Amino acid sequence: MLQLMRKILLLCTVLILSAGCKKNFLDRRPTDKLDSKALFADPLVGTRVYMANLYGQLPIEDFRFYDRGWSYVEWMAPSVVTTAFLTDESIHSQWDVKLADGGTSWWEPGYKLIRDVNLLIDLLPELSMTEDNRKMIMSECSFIRAFAYFGLAKRYGGLPIIKTAQKYSNNVDELKVPRSTEKDTWDFVLSECDKAVESLPDVRSGDDKRRATKWAAYALKSRAALYAASIAKHWNKAPLSGEAVDKGLVGIPAAEANRYYDECIKAAAAIMNSGKYGLYKPTPASREEAANNYTTLFQDPNAAESGTAVEPIFIKGYAKVGEGHNYDLWYQPNQTSNGWANPGRMNPSLEFVDQYENYSTPGEAHPIVTTTDGDVNNYNGYDASRTYLRFDGPNDIFKDKDARLWGTAVLPGTTWKGKTIIIQGGYIQPDGVAKIETDANIVVNGTTYYTFGAANWTDYSGFNPSNLQMTRSGFSYKKFMQPALMPPVERNAITDWMEFRYAEVMLNFAEAAAESGASQAEGTKALNDLRRRAGHTVDIPLTIGSVLRERTVELAFENHRYWDLMRRRDFHTVFNNTSRRALVPVLDLRVTPAKYIFIRKTASKTVQITFLPKWYYVSIPGISANGLVQNPQY
Repeated sequence: MLQLMRKILLLCTVLILSAGCKKNFLDRRPTDKLDSKALFADPLVGTRVYMANLYGQLPIEDFRFYDRGWSYVEWMAPSVVTTAFLTDESIHSQWDVKLADGGTSWWEPGYKLIRDVNLLIDLLPELSMTEDNRKMIMSECSFIRAFAYFGLAKRYGGLPIIKTAQKYSNNVDELKVPRSTEKDTWDFVLSECDKAVESLPDVRSGDDKRRATKWAAYALKSRAALYAASIAKHWNKAPLSGEAVDKGLVGIPAAEANRYYDECIKAAAAIMNSGKYGLYKPTPASREEAANNYTTLFQDPNAAESGTAVEPIFIKGYAKVGEGHNYDLWYQPNQTSNGWANPGRMNPSLEFVDQYENYSTPGEAHPIVTTTDGDVNNYNGYDASRTYLRFDGPNDIFKDKDARLWGTAVLPGTTWKGKTIIIQGGYIQPDGVAKIETDANIVVNGTTYYTFGAANWTDYSGFNPSNLQMTRSGFSYKKFMQPALMPPVERNAITDWMEFRYAEVMLNFAEAAAESGASQAEGTKALNDLRRRAGHTVDIPLTIGSVLRERTVELAFENHRYWDLMRRRDFHTVFNNTSRRALVPVLDLRVTPAKYIFIRKTASKTVQITFLPKWYYVSIPGISANGLVQNPQY
């Protein structure tokens, strides 16, 4: 689809330029309607051309979605960060990234997309095509418009709802549309999803494979309804005040929560009961197979579109080297950088890793225990008075962990791109003196040991405080990454992105069931089917805690965690003078042979982070001109 979109956009550009390049600017046609004679001489081809442009504007938060929205500044590449750095999922190797107002703003691009889709909707009755084609295209427009308003609503709350392309006139006030309530805005998103379902096809193929289906519309509805339900139920965790609240422009009455949960359940159930989708390789024979399956799913989503268990519901494709993304450059371990100057930036945090279950204690998050006293809340660094558990290898401490951890993070001492990844933060000398996160070496019984596990910085991947491309959490990054070596070229990664996949739909259903008390048996089954794909054999009860933990580990680094904290109003609790955490492998030379101990500590170079409740909504730009009521506390 991406290649087709490029060809179509080029054609569209040629048509536009050929229609206007010989005219003076003042002689050009008005831009408040489409030139149907030029672009839609063949209506089906013309709509495909135009649709390609609309799809290209969708607010899909993929590999190119950063802390400044979808911006990309070539020379600032090393500083570009994903929303994972704004949550408890990850630490940047160089600094702590702080959330601030406007960091995920999307106002003007959002309304540009809405205007572009409204122009097509207004034109459709004039185009010569069968009624079935017209209905299908109209449903596709509804899907795109629902996607656009969803992208805006989760940022700004209640919105000006514009259903037709506005006509420019000399009276600017006629273009001003007041904000609807947040409730009415979410209702509009869901109604657009319903319209999309009406005439979108069950399947797409060929050049249209990446266009929306009715199942993509159902998936969008389940996500949007869950968001609205969460705001209604959890508003009082962080209540705001002011004119926007008084007028209902932000906030949803608590009484509406179960209605939205029910909409989420019904939309998700439509997909789950369709027989068209399922989990990729849902019954692994071993934990190792489960880890490999999970890794493969994200390295090649297209492989999961074949067979009886089709997990991807809606994919955004990357097809051309040089126009892809930079995950494989910035986020791979230092040792596999292959000459690239800025690797190792994505460091999964200890807080995140602690959320994974142990197979031996199913049903609860199991923080990594490093000492005989079992205290997992001491982050003060190495303490000689404590007795640390010793391990033969640098990753033995993770052996009982959920397989998805092994498919998401590069753990110390594991192999990646043909190299053993050395992540070590120090050693304890035979005399008991600790050398941690400082560059040193020692000879013991004729063998030289190095604090960071190797003599040269190119041969290890962690903890050297003077090197900005070393993990400072104790973990490096794997999910989405390609195992083959690649040359250090900008935008060279072309891994496809699953915007909607079956696992998320199952989790949407399970969360709505747990929160509302409805469909308990089905929600429990969905939760445990997903865990079984990860190698778990013991079922657990459906609780909101179990569902949220499952969302954290299953959907890790897919840009869901940020919005989960937002919609459930948990961000200000998770980040309240909060410091980031690390797990430091340390070689204990007091015993022979040497063994590993692990230190739970506050990450080096970290600062405390606090989330302000007003950030649950982004400030609306241009209110002096558009006359809109601003969001609270701005």
